[in-house]
Parts: sequence; C-alpha cells; structure tokens
Amino acid sequence: MENNLTIPAAFDAIAARQPNKAAVIYLGTVYTYAKLKELSDAMAVGLIQAGVGPGQRVVLYLPNSMQWLVAWLGVLKAGAVAAPITPIYTASDLAYVANDTEAVAVICQDRNYGYVTQAMENASFKRIVVSGLVDLLPAWKRFFGWMLDVVPTGRAGRAEHTVALRKLLADRVGQAPPSQAGADPDAVAEILYTGGTTRHPKGVPITHRMLIDAAREQLGVSRTLFRPEDNVLLGSAPMFHVLGQTCGLGTLFTYGGTLVLQPRVNLDAMFDAVERYGVRTLIGVPALYRMILEHDRLDNYDLSSLLYCFSGGDVLPLEVGRRWQERFGRPIYVGYGSTETVGGVCMTLPEDQMPVGAMGRKLASKVIRVIDPASLIEMPLGKPGELLVSADPMVCAYWNKPEESASSFIDIDGQRYYRTADVVARDEDDFMYFVDRTVDTIKHKGYRVSASEIEAVLQEHPAVIESCVVGVPDAKVGERIKAFVVLKKDSKGVTGYDLISFCKGRLIDYKLPQYIEFRDMLPKSKVGKLLRREIRSEEMSRVEQKKAPRPSQPAA
Repeated sequence: MENNLTIPAAFDAIAARQPNKAAVIYLGTVYTYAKLKELSDAMAVGLIQAGVGPGQRVVLYLPNSMQWLVAWLGVLKAGAVAAPITPIYTASDLAYVANDTEAVAVICQDRNYGYVTQAMENASFKRIVVSGLVDLLPAWKRFFGWMLDVVPTGRAGRAEHTVALRKLLADRVGQAPPSQAGADPDAVAEILYTGGTTRHPKGVPITHRMLIDAAREQLGVSRTLFRPEDNVLLGSAPMFHVLGQTCGLGTLFTYGGTLVLQPRVNLDAMFDAVERYGVRTLIGVPALYRMILEHDRLDNYDLSSLLYCFSGGDVLPLEVGRRWQERFGRPIYVGYGSTETVGGVCMTLPEDQMPVGAMGRKLASKVIRVIDPASLIEMPLGKPGELLVSADPMVCAYWNKPEESASSFIDIDGQRYYRTADVVARDEDDFMYFVDRTVDTIKHKGYRVSASEIEAVLQEHPAVIESCVVGVPDAKVGERIKAFVVLKKDSKGVTGYDLISFCKGRLIDYKLPQYIEFRDMLPKSKVGKLLRREIRSEEMSRVEQKKAPRPSQPAA
C-alpha cells in the first residue's frame, strides 16, 4: 500500500478492492466495506452541509459502536479533525475538550445528550449529532431490542442545533463527499486526549501518516501466525484509546481485516463472538485476561481460533501470563507504548523467545534512549533510566500546551524525543524491561490517571488543607487509587466517604480514590515540595509485608 495516502483514501482503496468483505461485525450484524463506505460518505456530506469545514474539530462522544466508526471516518472524509473522547466524561470534561480544540460540533450518544447540552452553555460547539446505541442495526433488531427492553436509551431534544444521526445519514445515502485525492497525509487527522501528570488531559495531535504507519507496523507483528488481511480482531480496548486504534481500528485502513465491535465488555458475548466468527486476535488490558481466566463459564466455549492475544495499557502480571499459557497453550503477547508515541514502542514478536519480565522488543520504527533523567546521559545496557522515544514522523508537541510540551519533548543531537517519564532497562537484544513509572501517574484499569488532578479536586473541599494521591499495587486493576488527606484543625466529622462523595461529579468514575487515609501532616522537602515518592514507598512496604509469609507458631 502507498504510504502517501490519507486515512479516508487508504480505506476507500481497500473498500474498492473488496467491497463485499466483512469490515465490521457489531452486535451480530455484519457490515461490508461497501456499506461502511456508503455510510461514512453520507456522514461526511451531512457534516459538510451542516457547516463543518476542512481542519475544523469535531468531538466524538460515543462508545465503541458502528456509529463511532461511521462518525470518525465521516469526519475525516469531510476534511475535519476528529477528537474522540471517552463516553464517561462529565459535562465539564466535555466542555474542556471542546474549548481546547475549538470544536464546532459534537457527535454523541443519546444517553449523554444531557451532558452535551450542559457543556454547550460554556463551550465552543454549535452543532450536535445524536445517536442511539442501535441506530444502525436492522429494523427488526431495533424492534425486538425495544420490545424486550434490552436497549439502553436516553432522551434527545429537538432543538435547531440538534440532528439525529439516522436522519442525517438517510437524507444523504448515495451522495459522495469531495475527493481525498491530493490531500495531505501529514495533516492532523485526530486529537487523542491522554492523562498523566497534569490536572487536565492533554491533546495529542496525530496525522494520517502517523496513524497509518503505526497501525501497519503493530498489526503486522502477528504476520508469522496468519496473513494480516485474514485477521479477525475483537478489541475490548476503546476506540478513543491509542491501543484500540493501532491494534484494532487500523485494520480497516491498512490490511483490510475484519473488526468485531462490542459497546461494552461482556465476557459471554466476547466468548460467543470468538467462537462464532473465528476471531484470531484479542486485544485487552491485563485485567481483562484475569477476568477471562476466572470466568465460571469459560469451559463452555471454544476459543481455539485465538492465535494472537495482546495485552497493553499496563504491566501484565507474570502469574496471569503463566496461567494463560497453561490454560490455552499459547502466550499472551505483551507490549508497551503511549499516545504520544502513537502506540507501540516495543511489542512481543511471536517468533521471539521472550526473556522473563520483558515487555517486548523495540519496534523497528522507534529510536530510543535510556538516560539519567537529571544529567540526560545515556545509561549502559542493563541499567535502568528514563525512556526517551523518537520516530519519523512523530508527535512533537501537545495541542495548545506549550509548557507541557517543553517539559515532555526534548531535542538531543538534532533529534526530537518524547520523555515517557517511565523507568526502564534495555538489554543487548533490544528487549525492554519495565522498572517503575513516574510517581505522578497512576495506572488504574489500563487508564493513566493524574495524581495531581485528584489532589486538586480533594483540595477544593472546604475541610481539606492538603492531599497526596498515590497508586497502590493491585493484581486485578494494576493500581488502586489511595488519597492521604490533612484536614483543617477546626474540621469535625468529615469522613473518607464524605470526600469520595465530594469527588463524584467532579471526577470520572475510574479516577475516584478507593481509599482515604487521614494524616496530621504530609512529608515535604526543605523547599516545601510534597514528597509523594516517600508516601508511595511506605505503601509499597505495606504491600510487601502483606505478601511475606507469616512465621509459623510453635505448637502448644
């Protein structure tokens, strides 16, 4: 495939070559490449007629669904820039992203319409496209879904600024958007938002070329097991996340495989899809694989078609990998990456003999350095240091965040690098080993959570004078979120439950602290800087003490 195409042009070329092949399977309905092209063309025409122009931003506020794919491709075919976000964002989160991108429109699910109208009061967008979860399913499926009351729905208004997605498409099916011939593959295609060390998420602008190249490389890792064009992928990773994009969505505009989509994780539905459609690739975070192994009805399904099971987003516990190998006779392949690096920095190749504890081998497209973060001097092989990553092309700055960009991107010997703030080691064969992560970032259920964001919310409570948030290692979810709080001297009767309740509505569910510990003071340096690492070390010691075997008691 040419490497100078935009994503719409690359997708359309595949659709022209194999119009009748299954592109997407969503809730049991098969959509061919021709059908996805028809719907995304109509979406593009509708957006253009609604005033969405080249380069303008459109927020996608939808769960994994056929609608998400149609909307995302339609936005790109209109020459606009997509800004996909998690559907569990609150109105304030949505307003922040909309204003940060200066979005002109939002495409949302009906269940989120209330949040969208709230955000609209303080945000830049003027148009809303609203969709139900089953809008693009056949009429008979929609009918039975409503009759059996199994379709979650929400109410959407009939305001002048709102249009139903089904109506927008129905009026324009058969119409073609402007040709993508000659469009710039180095133009920004989308802005993905990532957490980290700052209170607000940071926008990562990704070009057409970056995403195509990254998806082609990362999906091609499994080519020794099967041809990439024959791949059937089931991705539990959300489409607004770089893992779901490069290792799932990307098949539609690189190799022309088939993508199985589900709106939320349901293990029985996943197992049934694997068995029914011969799924070859499964994508998920470590917690998903643990859930599968512990599922009561696992033995009721035939999952033998699975050849490449990939875990990303967090460190895979050795115990989970061992149990999977024993149960299925195949490994869980692992990798490491970030939004800023457009996914994988290192991945497991099926032909590799992976050293114990490795998180993959460096991909060919990446240039890395392992440095001393203070001196920037490169560390010897085997010695841990901060990981720097470069590629050509690569993300070089955050969207509208010059200060964060200056601290996260660095030039060395004329080459631009992203500072991951993760501590890793590297061996002579380019295998990478995770050692530690920055103490400001917590990995919970595969999400990167900013400790400082939670601290800032806690400190908005009138009784709180100081707070410190850390991640506590947990086998099931990676890390649990624990907050240490100092209350004002005159505060009485404030409980941990009160503080967690206060955080609800101000933070997304996965960012809520699970534990609150009250203290008289928090450790600080001589210049008054909070020593979060010291508290984290205390928690690590507690965890290790719980793991240590208790001495046997003498017989009575």
